[in-house]
Formats: sequence, structure tokens, C-alpha cells
Amino acid sequence: MMKINAALELADLRAEQERERGIKAAQQALLQEGRDDCAGCGAEIEAQRREALPSARRCIECQTAFEKGNRK
Repeated sequence: MMKINAALELADLRAEQERERGIKAAQQALLQEGRDDCAGCGAEIEAQRREALPSARRCIECQTAFEKGNRK
């Protein structure tokens, strides 16, 4: 029984570490400087989007496609 508990605790610890890595990666991404032109289609990223999300790298349309798996 103790081996099962130890295994579960280790799994919980690893899951927590993975969550922390994901949070740190997201925080770092938000600190990155965005772009004026879309990395997907090359069109200018709207000023309102850049103001709301300074780290934006894609226009709304390309970001939506990117998140749905149609990576550009």
C-alpha cells in the first residue's frame, strides 16, 4: 500500500511541476515583444489587438486558425 501512495505522490508532484513549467512559459510568452505584421499572413496586426495583447504575433484570423490546429 505504501508503494502505491508513494507512486501517487510522485505523479502528483510531476503534474504540479509540469503545470508550473506551463505557467512560466506562458508568462515568458507574454513578456515577448509582439509584431506589427502577422507571422501567418503578413498583414498588419490591428492596433487594437496589439494594444490589448502587446505580445501578439498573429492577426485574429491567423491566431484562430493556429489554435484550431491549422498552424501558420
